[in-house]
Amino acid sequence: MRVQPDAVFEPLNIAVLTVSDTRTVESDTSGALLANRSVDMGHRLIARVLLKDDLYKIRAQVATWIADEQVQVVLVTNATGFSGRDSTLEAVECLLERRVDGFGELFSALSILDVGASTVQVRALAGLSNRTLVCCLPGSTGACRTAWEGILAQQLDARHRPCNFVKHVRF
Repeated sequence: MRVQPDAVFEPLNIAVLTVSDTRTVESDTSGALLANRSVDMGHRLIARVLLKDDLYKIRAQVATWIADEQVQVVLVTNATGFSGRDSTLEAVECLLERRVDGFGELFSALSILDVGASTVQVRALAGLSNRTLVCCLPGSTGACRTAWEGILAQQLDARHRPCNFVKHVRF
């Protein structure tokens, strides 16, 4: 990571949403990874929720966090695939004012080393709304680790150069 020497780390308020019909908070290793990595980096975990895969409940939760002045980053994991129950992207995409078009492409490029050609079925998404960064990730713990290590750790750090998302979220 390229770090600007005079830049200061700025902790962000992060909310984590896991979408799953089968997991519980106790068995949710992907949401736990995102929550733990956020706190370990110095950010504040202000909410962690697990919801069933229901388009309207997902949309309502993410919209609530986008409207909440305390929430700066929303990390959503799971239900991004192609099965009939996977509705995370459809729930969230309409809430975004601006898409981060390169997010999904970069995630696919990073994950090809782990999952090969299966990366064509990866549907990762990020965007900004009401000065809140919203990132939707696949549900496997490995995918969340790849996203954290390859994208989020840098983009959620004000010291990272040449750019990061910290200046784009509300303070």
